Amino acid sequence: MAGVRALGVLSRFTSRRYALYSARTHVNYEVKGDVAVVRINDPNSKVNTLSVQMQKEMAEVMDEVWANNAVQSAVLISSKPGCFIAGADINMIQGCNNAEEVTTLSKEGQKMFERIEKSPKPIVAAINGSCLGGGLEFAIACQYRIATKSKKTVLGTPEVMLGLLPGAGGTQRLPKMVGLPNAFDMMLTGRNIRADKAKKMGLVHQLVDPLGPGLKSPEERTMDYLEEVAIEYARGIVSKKIPIHKVKGSMEKIQDYVMSFGLVRNQIYNTVQSKVMKQSKGLYPAPLKIIECVKAGVEQGPVAGYLAESQNFGQLAKTSESAALIGLYQGQVACKKNRFGTPQREVKTLAILGAGLMGAGIAQVTVDKGVHTVLKDTTVSGLARGEQQVYKGLNDKTKKKNITSFQRDSILSNLTGQLDYSNFAKADMVIEAVFEDINIKHAVLKEVEAVRQSHHCCQGEVTPHLLSLFPV
Repeated sequence: MAGVRALGVLSRFTSRRYALYSARTHVNYEVKGDVAVVRINDPNSKVNTLSVQMQKEMAEVMDEVWANNAVQSAVLISSKPGCFIAGADINMIQGCNNAEEVTTLSKEGQKMFERIEKSPKPIVAAINGSCLGGGLEFAIACQYRIATKSKKTVLGTPEVMLGLLPGAGGTQRLPKMVGLPNAFDMMLTGRNIRADKAKKMGLVHQLVDPLGPGLKSPEERTMDYLEEVAIEYARGIVSKKIPIHKVKGSMEKIQDYVMSFGLVRNQIYNTVQSKVMKQSKGLYPAPLKIIECVKAGVEQGPVAGYLAESQNFGQLAKTSESAALIGLYQGQVACKKNRFGTPQREVKTLAILGAGLMGAGIAQVTVDKGVHTVLKDTTVSGLARGEQQVYKGLNDKTKKKNITSFQRDSILSNLTGQLDYSNFAKADMVIEAVFEDINIKHAVLKEVEAVRQSHHCCQGEVTPHLLSLFPV
């Protein structure tokens, strides 16, 4: 009887644990040997964000992982190939009624990541895709970080672009990790950092090369490989074969020594503040608050730093500047969404009428997507200016090391410049971007329609519509 009762209790306990596990929608995990692989996946979005639900489930999962004696370490990875965590859920912040509620949100995030930072078992963040805002704050709270060299893998703190600041420990951990100058550059500009640069800065410990085609897609193979590598590194950390802390070189030791002087640090604060005032004219409060938070943490200690961060985060979230910047961001996101459904025919070749500023700009973004683009103008000089504009835009990316010179030239090979309509007949779409003169527009559209009508009549096809940027 005792055995039956015990089995009954065990069955109820197992069922309860299974119900708890199956009820989770954003975070789940499985144990592979002695490593817990924690997977993040927001089922309602193309990207992962730090929502209330995700934080709640993450806390539950980590409690189970820490309580499991069979688990020695953990790997944190996303189930979305192009996104680790894209940041905090803006709706969560906007749902707060006042600054105090937002400050409470910030404090909860700080506490969560403090638990991650002080984890009794090492946690390896396996990063592929966007790791931004709260996502980066989560990653840098982990004991080890591995990132893929994929083009989609970027790390950054874009909160300043929303009139906010990193509110879950970012203003306190980043300066310690990458130094004051780099931390200020990241937080005050909001720029994205690619994986290779992130490793040089100390944001990530190791890089993983993306894999090519196989039985699975390249992204799926890369994610599988990233997980395998992260698991091996997690075991290596436990066995002490892989050090968590990098051995500092002589230059880094010198930099630390120089930064130990208050006079040097004050010079950095003053220089950064002067640049901010010069560029923003003091009209944006977030950059100044970021400096204030960093300075509080470095000069007064972590307690003062985290308090300044949470309070300033709450205050900034309820400013008119932040509301306007968030509105602008949401508008940009809405504009990127395709409201028209799947097109009737795939656009493999795009023809553009007019190589001016607008036409050349369209050509640049189109060739960058791998679409063969035909750019037409009426004069050699006009066409040359348009082609040079496209080249300059791509060459600027090369100078910033976002792409290689080989990639630049490969992208440019998709562009064809011409003075006639020879390649317009078979184009999947034609965009009119000629000079703002109604008579010129009418004449040009009449010419190109005649060319395309003639071709498609001969082929027995229906003539595709032309797209004019400005109704005629």
